[in-house]
Amino acid sequence: MLRFLNFPGLPYFMIFLLFVLGAVWAEIWLLIQVGGLIGAGWTLLLLLASAVFGVRLVRAQGLVTATRVQAMLAQGQSPALGMLEGLALLVAGFLFIVPGFISDIVGFVLLIPPLRRGLIRGFFRRALHINPTVAPAPTHNDNHRTGHVTLDGESRRVD
Repeated sequence: MLRFLNFPGLPYFMIFLLFVLGAVWAEIWLLIQVGGLIGAGWTLLLLLASAVFGVRLVRAQGLVTATRVQAMLAQGQSPALGMLEGLALLVAGFLFIVPGFISDIVGFVLLIPPLRRGLIRGFFRRALHINPTVAPAPTHNDNHRTGHVTLDGESRRVD
């Protein structure tokens, strides 16, 4: 690969860039296929209709999600899942604005509450996975095994 670009997050950026380029290519290919099948005018009308319909659905579900987050806050519960659902709805709204059938399908999938929650939970289950080969940080009782001594004290600043 490009050795002069030695940044820590570069492989992830390259994967993201390849994913975006592949998604754009797939959207264009599918638009050409559908346009050849039903005609350019009907394809544009279908894209416009799905965008308008999808944005209205996102707005309605966004209001429901906001109400649920407020109720969770009022009950003293953590609104984390509700806020993440709001973020997923924001992504869905963006996908409806982007012209293309694949992005619209992904947007509609994010509008189905059980699928949306499952995707969020699955993402965080993967993202928060702890590597089992990494040893946990030593605790206070582990001092005799690690050779470290914990010192406790106070300090005072003298000017």
